[in-house]
Amino acid sequence: MSVADRTQSMPVAAARPVKAEAPPWWERRAVYRYGFVALILIVWEIVGPFISPIFFSYPSLIAVAFYDLTVSGDLPFYLGQSLEVMFYGLSASLIVGIPLGIAMARFQRLDWALDLPINALYATPLVAVVPLLVLWFGIYLKAKIIVVFLFAVFPVLINTYQGVRECDKNMLEVARSFRSSEWRMWQDVLLPFAVPYIIAGIRLAIGRGLIGMIIAEFYTTISGLGFMITRYANMFEMDKTFVPVIVLMVLGVSLTSILKWVGRKIAPWSAANR
Repeated sequence: MSVADRTQSMPVAAARPVKAEAPPWWERRAVYRYGFVALILIVWEIVGPFISPIFFSYPSLIAVAFYDLTVSGDLPFYLGQSLEVMFYGLSASLIVGIPLGIAMARFQRLDWALDLPINALYATPLVAVVPLLVLWFGIYLKAKIIVVFLFAVFPVLINTYQGVRECDKNMLEVARSFRSSEWRMWQDVLLPFAVPYIIAGIRLAIGRGLIGMIIAEFYTTISGLGFMITRYANMFEMDKTFVPVIVLMVLGVSLTSILKWVGRKIAPWSAANR
């Protein structure tokens, strides 16, 4: 047997996948993301003591105040009140906003009827409506839930509507040509296309819902994180005033990050969730 024949008869080893080299540590996204936050905290800690404590505070004092308020039970108690309002208001906005956005996108007459009222309400500064809601629904839990609902429902509704309307018409024609039922068309075409839009709308609704929650607590009963901000600001205890503010920031970032992770799991094809 010749050398060429022996070479052809030898088994060919399977090609091994080449792993991409990891970038150096100074080019990684986490370094810039968390490093810049650390830089802000360091500068804040250095500059803070030189500013009057009546008007400002700095991270080490805020950390001590956070510990004290947690151990005393004040922070968990008021945070629980705010989370209750946020949960009910945001849940109601999803229950109403997603189906209504889908219905408006699919039924033209409903779209014609509701387009102007929804745009008018969305363009109205909702802060101006809060005193009216307090007069109509009282100063307790119901009024606060309605305020959060009004702040959060429009991003969900509008993004859902836009996601369904922006679906590729060619894909819909292909589905119809294969005689897909309405349910199969939703399952295979419309919903996968609209899911990234819906997730983006919920992420916007979280931020607006937190704003509505604090505004509602300013105007209604003395409760929640809004009460903590007002109480300690009036007493010029800036370290304790910053605690609920930072808790709100962490809560908003955490909720949107969790939602972004969920979006990557259920809609990995969307660039918005990367």
